[in-house]
Amino acid sequence: MKANIGSIDRIVRIFIAALILVLYFTNVISGTLAIILFIVAAILFITAFINFCPIWHFLGISTKKKEHIKQQEKLN
Repeated sequence: MKANIGSIDRIVRIFIAALILVLYFTNVISGTLAIILFIVAAILFITAFINFCPIWHFLGISTKKKEHIKQQEKLN
C-alpha cells in the first residue's frame, strides 16, 4: 500500500471524524443516521492514520505531494 493521503487531507479527515463523534456522543444525531455516520467516522480515522485510502487508490487520486512519494519510493 503506497501512501496516497496528504497532510491537508489527513487533517480534514480527522476533523470531520472528530466532529461526527462529538455529535454522536452528545446525542445530537441518533438512530440509523448516527450509526452510519459513526461507521464513516471510524473509516475516516483509520484511513487518516494509515495514510492510505482505497477509494483514492481505485480512482487513481493522490493528495500526497509528489516529493514525498518519490522519497518513499527510494526508501522501499
